[in-house]
Amino acid sequence: MALVDYRIEGHIAVVTLNRPDARNAINPEVAVRLSDAWQSIRDDENVRVGIVTGTGSAFCAGADLGQLIPMMSGARNPENDWDRRVVNEPGITSRALLRNFDPEKPIIAAINGHAIAGGMELVQGTDIRVSAPEARFGVQEVKWAIFPAGGSTVRLPVQLPFAKAMELLLTGDLVSAEEALALGFLNYVVPADAVMTKAMEIAEKIAANGPLAVKAIRESARACLGLPEREALKIESEISAPVFQTEDAREGPRAFMEKRKPSYKGR
Repeated sequence: MALVDYRIEGHIAVVTLNRPDARNAINPEVAVRLSDAWQSIRDDENVRVGIVTGTGSAFCAGADLGQLIPMMSGARNPENDWDRRVVNEPGITSRALLRNFDPEKPIIAAINGHAIAGGMELVQGTDIRVSAPEARFGVQEVKWAIFPAGGSTVRLPVQLPFAKAMELLLTGDLVSAEEALALGFLNYVVPADAVMTKAMEIAEKIAANGPLAVKAIRESARACLGLPEREALKIESEISAPVFQTEDAREGPRAFMEKRKPSYKGR
């Protein structure tokens, strides 16, 4: 298995970080492979939902401080093709963390262990989150005089109560899965051996729905976040209107009336 495994099960793409000896830390190869995986999810019309998870005891410990960060700061020269792609495509690490790239499909985080620093930022870029009880969460960059530039100063104050977000950002402290659940940062906390099962259960429910409606609903929710109501409703109308003109929008009500399972084509 590569450092990032990508496989498709039906309409679901599963992205697995596979560097357990380094707690799935993001080195140049992982960054490139993650970035490519998100692009594949966006561009593959068969894929309706993505799941991201990790192997071993950690979900992701963030950027590799020995490989990725020194190269980005100029302290290390590129040594292989993975390094050169990171250097030649400056936005690739942000894309890997879902910071400046939208896969346009729902992404579910199946969090098998600690999600720290860039790992926590990757989780922030997902839509639905299932965690093992042992996982801990936080952005610890401030402890090492580094800025959490994967989106945390923008996303955490929105995804958590403001005061708690600021505490985590400025202290570098970690929170447990149970506290993250109570704060609304997670959807579910389940036994470790049930994390992928629960994530797949949710993904299958989403994948069974009208894919164009799912995509538009997600787009609208994200685009309208934090906007004044009048402006947000205008955006919602613009995004929702084309959905009603699709073949799937005709198929859904017809299947309901005929008491059968709908067959959505994404058209």
